Amino acid sequence: MSAPHTSVLLDEVIAALEPASGKLIVDGTFGAGGYSRAFLATGADVVAFDRDPSARKFAEGLGERFRLVDGRFSQMADELGEGVADGVALDLGVSSMQLDQAERGFSFMRDGPLDMRMGADGPTAADIVNTAEPAELARIFYVYGEERQSRRVASFIARRRAEQAFTRTLDLAEVIERALGGRRGAKVHPATRSFQGLRIAVNEELSELEAGLVAAERVLKPGGRLAVVTFHSLEDRIVKAFFTERAGKTPGGSRHAPPVEAGAPPSFQLLFNGARAPSEAETATNPRARSAKLRVGVRTSAPVWKETA
Repeated sequence: MSAPHTSVLLDEVIAALEPASGKLIVDGTFGAGGYSRAFLATGADVVAFDRDPSARKFAEGLGERFRLVDGRFSQMADELGEGVADGVALDLGVSSMQLDQAERGFSFMRDGPLDMRMGADGPTAADIVNTAEPAELARIFYVYGEERQSRRVASFIARRRAEQAFTRTLDLAEVIERALGGRRGAKVHPATRSFQGLRIAVNEELSELEAGLVAAERVLKPGGRLAVVTFHSLEDRIVKAFFTERAGKTPGGSRHAPPVEAGAPPSFQLLFNGARAPSEAETATNPRARSAKLRVGVRTSAPVWKETA
């Protein structure tokens, strides 16, 4: 089945993970299967994870060396065991196919139900918008969406929902647009940041990322590689902090993660310093790649770091 999604930084991820016959690669974010197909083409065995039930249709015909697990990538070590994988790939964020499906409610480009769930369970965006306290809404928009006028947006939403509950994406987008004074020629829709914040909150994306990085540390063999592609600063800061900390570069930690064992030997080495960005050629053909960053770590033989309460 052809995939309605172009995998970002695919060549760079392949080069970083070095998949080959006899190796096991974990595709933590299967989506439409772009990474998995590329890994399989090298002869590697692939186990993929995706909590979106609609992803399964893209797994048809991938053969005996492939298995798709319906679940979150944070479950990879529990599913597969520790020290078994040669590589892990995480392509974060929402996929193009999810954005393009109006009925999923991720985007305000077309009207749809205010859902935003990547999986099939849990509260929807409508549940949060209609029931959360204004202070909590403001926090979601400010922390996850980096919306500077988050309190004003939350106030407009609270006043409107007292009269009529929100059920549709365009309805919410219009209220946010009014709260922020309209578009006034802005290239980015005024609701973009608030919608990002809601999506991250609905899907617990940052806590899932934290747990997924720890799970990857557990599942990788010594010498195995973890490649993570991020699309916004919140994700990238978490990944950068994880690799920096686990490589012994700083005693600090991510504010989203539990405290970790002090003085533990490095469980990762950096494959390269900093983050890699897409080429100009890739961004020209795939605008979604513009904000992407790739960071890669190589698992050492040190024990998994202990998480402490």
